[in-house]
Amino acid sequence: MRNTLINTIIDACKKREDVFVISGDAGLGVFDEFKEAYKNRFLNLGIAEQNMASFAAGLAMSDFKVYIYNIIPFLLYRCYEQVRNDICYQELPVTLVGIGSGITYAPQGMTHYSVEDLGLAQTLPNIKVFSPLDPIEAKLAAEYSLNCKSPVYIRLAKRGEPNIHKKENFDITEPQLIEEGEDIAILFHGSIGVEVLKAVGILKKEKIYPKIISVPMVIPINSEKLFSMVKSAKYVITVEEHFLNSGIGSMLSREYVKAKPNWELFTLGIPDGFIHVIKDLDGMREYFGISAARIAEYIRKKVIV
Repeated sequence: MRNTLINTIIDACKKREDVFVISGDAGLGVFDEFKEAYKNRFLNLGIAEQNMASFAAGLAMSDFKVYIYNIIPFLLYRCYEQVRNDICYQELPVTLVGIGSGITYAPQGMTHYSVEDLGLAQTLPNIKVFSPLDPIEAKLAAEYSLNCKSPVYIRLAKRGEPNIHKKENFDITEPQLIEEGEDIAILFHGSIGVEVLKAVGILKKEKIYPKIISVPMVIPINSEKLFSMVKSAKYVITVEEHFLNSGIGSMLSREYVKAKPNWELFTLGIPDGFIHVIKDLDGMREYFGISAARIAEYIRKKVIV
């Protein structure tokens, strides 16, 4: 996903002269081609994240379309005030490209995880947030950002995610039906979708056929469209590699209380609290109950009664 997004931005530079990329001393190999082709439109501002955000705001006020690239804790957490005051408050066309969504960087520890970023982003007016499932969604999110005149935040894993979508062109701002199903609907965002699809494969062998829906734009969440898509379901389960208290599960829970639909809502994610366990990514997903096997087990035991 990461390379697809960056290549989309590089391709846009062939026709546009306003695109500017800032790195916070991250992803240097990814930008080798960009730095060579557009030497005057790339800066590595080093490990000075607050300065990076404010610098990007200044460029945006000078009619540049600015991209800031860094791992998420250094992109959004360390410089929250500058993103809030300099970028979002002024509604500037700056796109934050964050790498390492969820627990992608396992086992490097809590300092490198991004399991509360959607909670922070919900407190930032004027920002659009995307959490792509695959390279196709990443490309469409990049294309959206190139034409957006307000702040955008795109959260990605690292690399190697497979294409899931069969179509290559659709409205990235709307929830996307991946596969039709019957009484159960599973909603998810981001690279955890790979585990969801594997879980559905397990459940199909047991003659359980969930509807699968990707939610690429998570803020603002299109709850009206989602509720319409799952209106025939008996059970709706959200799955995410994020804290339960501030991801799409909690967002939909708030809307659920107001709408009072006929289906039951369940949420799967990471319990709130600092993560001290040390495992690789697969081990962490298993531990927190969001691996394919654990998702299937949850649906089998908790939802189907």
